[in-house]
Amino acid sequence: MSSILELLKNEKVEWKKLGEVSVISKGKQFNKRDMLENGKYPVINGGILPSGYIDLCNCNKDTITVSQGGASAGFVNFIKEKFWLGAHAFSIIPNKNILIEWDYQYYYFNKFLFHILKMNQVNLQHLKEGAGIPSVSKDKLSNIEIPLISKETQEKIVEILDNFTNYVTELQTELQTELQSRTHQYSYYRDLLLSDGYLNKLSEKIDGFDGMNNISYEKLIKLCVRQKGIPITANRMKEINQVGAPIRIFAGGNTVADVRLEEVNEEDIINKPSIIVKSRGNIDFEYYDKPFTHKNEMWSYSTLDSNILNIKFLYYFLKNNIKYFRDSSTVGKLPQISIGITDNYKIPIPNIWIQNKVVKILDKFQSLLADTQGLLPQEIEQRQKQYEYYREKLLTFAFECDSKQASKQASKQASKQASKQAR
Repeated sequence: MSSILELLKNEKVEWKKLGEVSVISKGKQFNKRDMLENGKYPVINGGILPSGYIDLCNCNKDTITVSQGGASAGFVNFIKEKFWLGAHAFSIIPNKNILIEWDYQYYYFNKFLFHILKMNQVNLQHLKEGAGIPSVSKDKLSNIEIPLISKETQEKIVEILDNFTNYVTELQTELQTELQSRTHQYSYYRDLLLSDGYLNKLSEKIDGFDGMNNISYEKLIKLCVRQKGIPITANRMKEINQVGAPIRIFAGGNTVADVRLEEVNEEDIINKPSIIVKSRGNIDFEYYDKPFTHKNEMWSYSTLDSNILNIKFLYYFLKNNIKYFRDSSTVGKLPQISIGITDNYKIPIPNIWIQNKVVKILDKFQSLLADTQGLLPQEIEQRQKQYEYYREKLLTFAFECDSKQASKQASKQASKQASKQAR
């Protein structure tokens, strides 16, 4: 790295407009009816992700694109497969004349242009204009200045930056694979630990087993207290939400609000470890062991006797049988289950020692999963920052070189003038 930076100190830079060094083309509109669930080629339009897939393509692989319109206008991407370029995006192809004049190889100059434009993505996004749907004009894009440097230096820079981007991609793949592996492992052991056969086997190992430790099944409501929620709107939750406040209010989906004590009546605050039933929309269960409440269309359960039922064991059992509750929901725009579906659901009651053991194991697996899930974005973000750091170092040299040359010329002119005046 240091040898490259040394090389850059004396690098001569020539500036040309993007429109001079590349061919900028706007894409073509496509018919939505041509969209296919399993289409061969992605449609690259104004967004960050493909708009869909079709069986037609109008661009080759390894092409630079810039989003032309919408909230993501100015977003720079490098598409590694054949694709359809939509009417709200530009493609940028290296100009053959520049390749000949500078003896550049297409691959390296193409990637060099991508890294330069990606580094200036924020500036490109500031070029968008328009009161309705903001857009970047071809004229403004064409006027972006691009530094041209020697072939040797350009190729070394591209190789370094490509290595960083490849490393980020490989790391993401490895971590995703690890996450999938741990998820499958967790699912396997969760199914095993909560199965009748395994619970019965554990029961037999308890000292003094005499057949009395066989697992019984009871309706959930016989072993739990059902807790009510409070009448509160989504807007009110937004108004009183305060980061770090001690009381959490749960609503549907992943919506929560953390609020101060005075925002909720004391008798409505639940202080027991509980299972929250998300009864509308995406039917689900959530375990929570800090002070909370929830909207009144939901309900929650805590155990009547923690020596008989570990509420966390019940949570894992319900999560493992989530399909039953989703299949039991009413059919319509917003699926919904009734209180009776959960109240009357029969649950196994193994010895409390077994419940605690199962919870301990599954908690450990959950912790491992959380660690992997947390590691994934952190590692990728760290490597991405590393790439951006070196990209800045390697590509901003052009501005520095250009300013040094300008200041040298200014000094020479000043010296000449001083010498003339001295005569």
